[in-house]
This record gives sequence, structure tokens and C-alpha cells, in this order.
Amino acid sequence: MTFVSVLIFNLSVVLVGMCCLWLLSVAKRDASIVDPCWGLGFVFIAWATIWQTGCHDLRDGLLLGLVTLWGLRLSSYLFWRNHGKGEDRRYAAMRKKHGGNFWWVSFLTVFMLQGVLMWFIGMTFQSGMFHSGDAEIGWIECLGVLVWTVGFFFETVGDWQMAKFKSNPESEGRVMDRGLWRYTRHPNYFGNFCIWWGLFLIAANANSWWTVVCPALMSFLLLKVSGVSMLESDITDRRPEYAKYKQTTSAFFPMPVSKPSE
Repeated sequence: MTFVSVLIFNLSVVLVGMCCLWLLSVAKRDASIVDPCWGLGFVFIAWATIWQTGCHDLRDGLLLGLVTLWGLRLSSYLFWRNHGKGEDRRYAAMRKKHGGNFWWVSFLTVFMLQGVLMWFIGMTFQSGMFHSGDAEIGWIECLGVLVWTVGFFFETVGDWQMAKFKSNPESEGRVMDRGLWRYTRHPNYFGNFCIWWGLFLIAANANSWWTVVCPALMSFLLLKVSGVSMLESDITDRRPEYAKYKQTTSAFFPMPVSKPSE
């Protein structure tokens, strides 16, 4: 068995799974069912890797356990949050824009693209698991667990605080600026950022330093593509208070609250 054969098998599993999910989305006329499956996709990749290579040491166990815990938590939260709410406005806008062509546009630009991204970004832990016997566990791996733990805290607590805020009818149209959201406008995205850099540090010594491109890509997506930039592109139109919030609160990395400009 080679690392390339493991990667090819995992990519095949992911793409078949995403094809099945796409067919379900066509039947339901709801492309947003892909979102709760994002975390689960990484879990399947991690377990598919272990199924092929076996779990031989602490690094294997750490990577498998941390990816599984993160992925199941994220997907469970998104399933709960999205249940019964219909298609997300982003996909609804795409459906309206492309009309009768949406079925194949969504196949390529939503489902297949996300499948390839899962596989590529997950190459960090795939490589770490495959080469797990190449190095001892040391301070870099311990630092990775610490960074991952900080990320899991920010993502989990941030999601819980936002869900609690939205459950209050008085919050309609208001801006969440309490708890972790007081120090960063996107604690969940910052948490996700830390999750992937933590996993990279755990895997890196196992002949996987080259996978730095994976958390780097995730960081770029969170900051410039599907994360902060996309969410804030029109949020001020929907929540006028957000303009003032942006003046006092860091966009991404947690920072002390600053004074609004005059």
C-alpha cells in the first residue's frame, strides 16, 4: 500500500458520497443539505484512512479522535440549526440565477468542489496517519493539541452563544456582541482556523510538513472566500448596527474591544 493509493481510495469514497448527496438535493430541491455534511466528510476520510493503514500509535489515535470529535460536533450543530428552515439563501440565490441549469451547476460548483476540498484539506491528517510511525510525539504535537483545543472552544462556545442569542425573539435584526463575539466578529471561524493549524502541528513531524498548504488554504477560504468576506458582504444591509460593531470588534483574531471612531 502506498500513500497515493490511500489518497485515491479516499477521493473515490468522497466523490461517490457527494454524488449521492447531490442526487438527494435534486430530489429535495435543497442544495443546502450539503452544509451539515461538511464535518462528516472529514470524519469519513479519517476513518477510511485508518481502515486502510491501521491505528498504530498515539499520533494515529489523536488525529482520528480529534477529527471525529470536531466533525461530529460541527455536523450535529448544523443539522440542528438548519432543520426545517428550507434552502439557505445563498443556494436559493444560485438557483434563481441559473434556473434550469442549477442542477448541474450545483453538482460541479457545490458538491464536487466541496468534496475535492474536503479531500485536499484533509490531506494533513491523511498524511499524518499514513506516516505516523516516522517520528516520536514531542512538544510540537503537544502544541498542536493545545491549538486544536483553543479552536474547539471558540467554535463550540461561539456557536452555542449565537444559537442562544437567536433563540430570543428580541434579538431579531440585532447584532450579537456578547461573550466571545465581543472580542472577534467570527469566533467560530477563528476556532475553525485553530482546529486545522492544530491538526497540522500534530501531523507535521510524521513526514507531513509539506501539508502546510492545507491549513493555509482553509485559512484563505475562511478569511477571503466562504467565511468572513461572504458573510459580511451584505450583513450591514440586514443589520444596520453592524457598522458600529465593525469599528469596535476585531474581524477575526480575538482582540480587546476598541473605541468607536467619532
